[in-house]
Amino acid sequence: MSMPKLNFGLLGAAGYIAPRHLSAIAGVGGSLSVALDPSDSVGILDQYFPSAQFFTEFERFDRYVEKIKRAGSGLNYLTICSPNYLHDSHIRFGLRVGADVICEKPLVLNPWNLDALCQMERETGCTVNTILQLRLHPSIVTLKSKLDSEDRGRKHDVDLTYITSRGSWYQRSWKGDEKKSGGIATNIGVHFFDMLGWIYGERKQSYVHLRTPSKAAGFLEYERARVRWYLSLDAADLPDSVSKSGQRTYRSITENGSEIEFSGGFTDLHLRSYEKIIGGEGFSAEDNRVAIETVSEIRTAEVNPSLGEAHPYVSKRS
Repeated sequence: MSMPKLNFGLLGAAGYIAPRHLSAIAGVGGSLSVALDPSDSVGILDQYFPSAQFFTEFERFDRYVEKIKRAGSGLNYLTICSPNYLHDSHIRFGLRVGADVICEKPLVLNPWNLDALCQMERETGCTVNTILQLRLHPSIVTLKSKLDSEDRGRKHDVDLTYITSRGSWYQRSWKGDEKKSGGIATNIGVHFFDMLGWIYGERKQSYVHLRTPSKAAGFLEYERARVRWYLSLDAADLPDSVSKSGQRTYRSITENGSEIEFSGGFTDLHLRSYEKIIGGEGFSAEDNRVAIETVSEIRTAEVNPSLGEAHPYVSKRS
């Protein structure tokens, strides 16, 4: 006898990242019962789940989820791709209706939100999972394996550079509102800060050298690394070779002067994340703690370029 399909709901069906989740749901053989987005530009649903119910109002979405729960076909998983500031309340909704939750990064904006979610997990028996895709990237996994085999007393010098060009729409959307997105370090950087903590161990110090709506930079010291980091939405920050090739995104990690290539390899990481979640090996709310604490401190710290060593781009391009 074949097993019944896992039943999914989706919050944030019109967002940039939703297609990756739709593809992953299909890839694990799941079924999407219902989706929500205030925008009705969700034709992407037809490519994957044309029979899914769709709502633009949360109240109607809520009623529908309760209806199928009473009918015995409630959600196994609720996938959350909504704006960052809504994640906490949407996760709580998923737990209340008896679904395990899969939430895009950042899981929440503030560290104290994690404590309440962990308590709610214990009360409901449901789990909160998030997408920390860099922990599954082959190049990053190889780097961690290499470091795990080294003398733990060795400290590495690391430069992290991430430039992802965005048009004027970005600052006019919720992503440009720090209260809703958490700012640039949270919105585009949280998975990199998670990766750094995962690889290099306990975070010791954090200094912020630059923080504007479109750029942020600073210095982080970990148990096993000194990290100069730089994040930008400005296409003018792209290296000339990248800009001339027509690319609009540049990711670079150098360790002790040697670059670690990880510009590719992202296409199937959401599917791999879903496979691990369904297999009971997803990344939990607690797994997110160090990264959420890091970006929260970056958001509120005093900007002081004289503390710690600055990333080379700070003086050249800020």
